[in-house]
Amino acid sequence: MKKTFSLLILLNTFLFFGQNYHKYVNPMIGTGGHGHTYPGATVPFGMVQLSPDTRIDGSWDGCSGYHYDDSVIYGFSHTHLNGTGCTDYGDIMLMPTMGEPNFDPKEYGSKFSHSNEKATAGFYSVKLDKHNIDVNLTTSTRVGFHQYVFNSKGQANIIIDLNHRDKLLYGDIKIIDNKTIEVLRRSEAWAKDQYVYARIEFDKPMQVYKAEANQENRKDFYSGTILKIAFSTQVKKGEKISVKVSLSPTSYDGAKLNSSEIKDWDFNKVKNEAEELWDKQLSKIEIKETDEEKLAIFYTALYHTMVQPNIAQDIDGKYRGRDNKVHQAEGFDYYSVFSLWDTFRAAHPLYTLIEKKRTADFINTFLKQYEQGGRLPVWELASNETDCMIGYHSVSVMADAMVKGITGFDYEKAFVAAKHSAMLDHLGLDAYKRQGFISMDDEHESVSKTLEYAYDDWCIAQMAQILNKKEDYEYFMKRSQSWKNVFDWETGFMRPKKNGGWDKPFDPREINNNFTEGNSWQYSFFVPQDIPGMIEAYGGKDKFEAKLDEMFNSESKTTGREQVDVTGLIGQYAHGNEPSHHMAYLYNYIGKPEKTTEKVHYILNNFYKNAPDGLIGNEDCGQMSAWYVLSSMGIYAVTPGTEKWESIEPLFNEIKIKNENGSFLVDYKKDKVNGVSNRIFLLADKLREQLIQSRSSTYAQFDYSQTIYNREDKNDIIPVPVIQAESKSFKDKMTIEIAQLNKNCIIYYVVDEKDSRDDLTFLPYVKPFIINKTSLVSAYCLCDDKSKSDTISATFFKKPNNYTIDVKSIYNPQYHAGGKEGLLDGINGSTNWRKGDWQGYQTQDFEAIVDLQNVKEVSSFSSTFLQDQRSWILMPTKVEYYSSSDNINFTLITSVANDVDPKKDENTIKDFSFKASKPINARYIKVKAYNYGKLPEWHLGFPYNGDAFIFIDEITIK
Repeated sequence: MKKTFSLLILLNTFLFFGQNYHKYVNPMIGTGGHGHTYPGATVPFGMVQLSPDTRIDGSWDGCSGYHYDDSVIYGFSHTHLNGTGCTDYGDIMLMPTMGEPNFDPKEYGSKFSHSNEKATAGFYSVKLDKHNIDVNLTTSTRVGFHQYVFNSKGQANIIIDLNHRDKLLYGDIKIIDNKTIEVLRRSEAWAKDQYVYARIEFDKPMQVYKAEANQENRKDFYSGTILKIAFSTQVKKGEKISVKVSLSPTSYDGAKLNSSEIKDWDFNKVKNEAEELWDKQLSKIEIKETDEEKLAIFYTALYHTMVQPNIAQDIDGKYRGRDNKVHQAEGFDYYSVFSLWDTFRAAHPLYTLIEKKRTADFINTFLKQYEQGGRLPVWELASNETDCMIGYHSVSVMADAMVKGITGFDYEKAFVAAKHSAMLDHLGLDAYKRQGFISMDDEHESVSKTLEYAYDDWCIAQMAQILNKKEDYEYFMKRSQSWKNVFDWETGFMRPKKNGGWDKPFDPREINNNFTEGNSWQYSFFVPQDIPGMIEAYGGKDKFEAKLDEMFNSESKTTGREQVDVTGLIGQYAHGNEPSHHMAYLYNYIGKPEKTTEKVHYILNNFYKNAPDGLIGNEDCGQMSAWYVLSSMGIYAVTPGTEKWESIEPLFNEIKIKNENGSFLVDYKKDKVNGVSNRIFLLADKLREQLIQSRSSTYAQFDYSQTIYNREDKNDIIPVPVIQAESKSFKDKMTIEIAQLNKNCIIYYVVDEKDSRDDLTFLPYVKPFIINKTSLVSAYCLCDDKSKSDTISATFFKKPNNYTIDVKSIYNPQYHAGGKEGLLDGINGSTNWRKGDWQGYQTQDFEAIVDLQNVKEVSSFSSTFLQDQRSWILMPTKVEYYSSSDNINFTLITSVANDVDPKKDENTIKDFSFKASKPINARYIKVKAYNYGKLPEWHLGFPYNGDAFIFIDEITIK
């Protein structure tokens, strides 16, 4: 019997192979753990994601609106994000109930059971236990289709809550007739100004039973920043009510036009059409596999790469642009939701294989956003730039498309836009252009930004090369070598710099504000544009291999700040976050492909499962799944912007990748001799052959092979020297030392003291020297071949007094600001606290005693604090100043209360100052600042029982 059953499964697997791909998709994968996916209904790249919401508290694991651990559904909304780390969407929420409607989510929400829940590609259903209502959901591209089955007779309600999840800036509801309403929802969350218009149609008459609106409130129109409405009718047991909700980003007319996608009320027809769309879409990659678990993992991963970016235009091509105006798309489709820091790595390279037309559409969207918003997107959402994450990685997508010969967009315009992004003066770029790297003094996440800017610059150089722009090519190739300025040749790590030298102390495992969602281990191998140069910097292939081995074999534990994104640790490799995704493939570059295969197969087999917690980290808009899709096929794009695919042994014996015209781009079969694969690199080889054959005829005269990063002409730079000293400030004098890497170079330096002459001359550096005044030290390297590094500078401050300080509280090691003396050094921090100039204290008050060294007449006191409530940093409730002559008995001088609103969003600095009416004789001054304590209920940190930080920088006593 068991054999017969197994045979049936095998026959069914082959029977459906090539047909019903949607049946392999399990949308529940990633809805648990930290995957942040949603289980609801959508179609490929659709505008509507109709899904249940179980989280309305803004919690991190509820970013998609749903988490598998929850047991209450609050409603079904029409927009959702797939696997992000920030909360948004959840627009146009409907919730069916019975009896007297109530607008409190705790009242209209309903318990549910996973045993009564079903999710497939294009369909979702669940039973709401509270009122015994069966809910069925499906969609077209722009329309959500609800079917509610009321299993009890009585008053049936459909509640629409426009205050659901994020902040409602303005909403209105127009009653067109008893079956039709129109809705505008303008909201603020991650996207600061999002517009959603909706047309809602009921299949039977519904009456307004109850409404709550804080502006207009009349029988046919409701508006305000508080807006909720309940439609009701009497139903018999088992009666159905169907609802269609069409969306538009532009207007009511757009929503009405988009409603034509579903012309009748045949739910099963729409469901079947959604499934057919998924079958067609998923058939772009065919694998031969008898293990249904692997089929589910693979096709769900492929599915997750296809639920975004989302079409963001009406049927007639109208869309809302970055300038918040309505535009007409001409010759392309306009999309939204570009998580580019994540998706440039694997998702967009995958799209170059199976979504060439959409790749061109994505790029045309970038270019329109550049025209309308002034720069290329970084992390775009609903035509809003969130400025989340770092880099300007749209240039990677554009360069990769150009190198692979994808047409349908203006190459020249793409280059102009890319160059514009790289030449701006924000987010550390001014320092990066001036000195060849970003330091902690310039910008937070300085190491990561330097490294990612360098890769993006290399991408721009490839675009320039294709367009025969020699000067631009050379300029950006030189900038692409800037990684060398943050590589410490002594420790073998990418390290943060502060005031001209390496920041100390240094722990490569520490997660801090010098790196983006990671630590030095996870960024020390990010040089995809110059892997041979990186291997050389580590000391050659053997030492590079040893370094990779050390990373994978280290203790799987990080230090410093807790970073929820850093998961899936193998040593210090973190598969749960994107910076690590290429690392296992680096063994290929030192002739050790067997190690690449071992590591990649371990990840494939252990970090991806057919279960709600089947993703090891955030899905991140398809990136986590794209890694699986490519790697399981035995390929990966370590360096988007080249034609090269790295290869490993595939998981599957047969793989077919289709062109958009339905022909096969690749038809791969693994050849084996005596059971051993002897052509494991065939897929990557075939892809390269196909690429060469299908290059754009427009640029056929260009030798694309010149874009490979390991060509001899790399435009090497001379790394800047390192200026080292004990600290940034000193009392009497301090020794300065300058070091550099290249033995064939000489360091030249100059010391510019306060009030010194202007015509200073750089001198050869011979040995360490001493300064005894506030000084600006500048240095550069000049080599035998006359090549020269950028000039680096450091400022050292002589302290304004000889005071000392005894800090009674214990600062968080992440926020030390150079230690306790940093509170008396006369150097003030900026509102960007991530640069490291502020001391942070949590779960305690701040208390310190300043020793003036002898009794003095004191007339004024000041201590400076910072607030960034979104980061849990709040002003102290009050600051007290005490005086003493013996450091034992203290007398209260004054108490200064806080007057900064804790809800204020802008980063704010406040001096808690006091000026005495007459001098006070004292040697010791105690400063005590009272912590805000537990974060209040209105704060996003409240669900985590969070404690506020106190951030202090400077204490001034005169």
